[in-house]
Amino acid sequence: MSEYTPDIQKYSAAVNEAAVKSIVNYCGIALRNVDSSLVSASDRAELDRVRDGFAAKKLGLSAEAADAAIAKVVEQMKGVQRKHRVTFYYLLAEASGTLAKLG
Repeated sequence: MSEYTPDIQKYSAAVNEAAVKSIVNYCGIALRNVDSSLVSASDRAELDRVRDGFAAKKLGLSAEAADAAIAKVVEQMKGVQRKHRVTFYYLLAEASGTLAKLG
């Protein structure tokens, strides 16, 4: 079980550990820094980077599909001050139906 699994389980009952590992590998050293390990849902530039980076490159989503899935995740995590990047990306893959691409 990864250190991110308990946070993901708050939103998703059955966590795909292979997908979590794939996300952690994708994020790499960004997870070492507290600021870069979090997603700021109130920062449009940050959400654009998520769309143009992870959603497009790793999940293969169009900008429109990514924006729709990101909106779902932002709503799902509403009220959470510290949105962990791994959790956000996992839920994004789940919301967009692309979780299988990760593992």
